[in-house]
Amino acid sequence: MLTPPAALHALLFANGDSMPKKQVAKLLEISETDLAAVIAALEASLRESGVSLVETTEEVELRTSPEASVVVKKLRESELTRDLGKGSLETLAVIAYQAGATRSEVDWVRGVNSSASIRTLLMRGLVEGREDDQDKRRIRYSVTTEALAHIGVSRVDDLPRAEELRASAAAIIAHEGESLAEHVSETE
Repeated sequence: MLTPPAALHALLFANGDSMPKKQVAKLLEISETDLAAVIAALEASLRESGVSLVETTEEVELRTSPEASVVVKKLRESELTRDLGKGSLETLAVIAYQAGATRSEVDWVRGVNSSASIRTLLMRGLVEGREDDQDKRRIRYSVTTEALAHIGVSRVDDLPRAEELRASAAAIIAHEGESLAEHVSETE
C-alpha cells in the first residue's frame, strides 16, 4: 500500500498539471491539515531528485527542479529544432480538419498511437487541449492561432477542401458506426 506522500506523488504525476489542494485531500481521504504534512514529506523526499513540488495557497504541482533546467532546456531545444515530421503533420491535419479531436479519434484516423505527435504539437503551441464536453475524462485538442498562422490561413474553414473533407469523414464515421451496430446485433 502506498504511503500518503507516495500517493500524492502518483496523483500529481498522473495529472500532469496543478491540482487544487481540496481535491487532493479528498482523493487521498485526508484532512487539509494532514495534507500539509504529506506535502512536506513529499517535498523532502524529492530533494536532489530533479523534480520539485510547487505549492500555492490553493494548488500543488510537480515540476522539474531549477537544478535540472540545463538538461531540460537541451531536451526542449532538440525537440523544437527538428521538423515536425510526417506523424505530427498528419496529427495536426486530423485535428484541424475535424475542428478538434480527441487522441483516440486521431489514433483511429491515423491507425497508430499519436501520443508523441500530440505532445510535440502541444510543446510547440500548435494545438491546445481542453476537457471534452461529452466525456470529462478525455481531452479534446484544437489548433491554435499559432498553427493557423504557421499553415497560412485565418481560420479552420479556410483550409483547402475543408468542407468536402469534413463531409467525407462524417460519412465514413457514420458508415463505420452502422457496420459496428450490425456486427453487435449479429453476435447477440
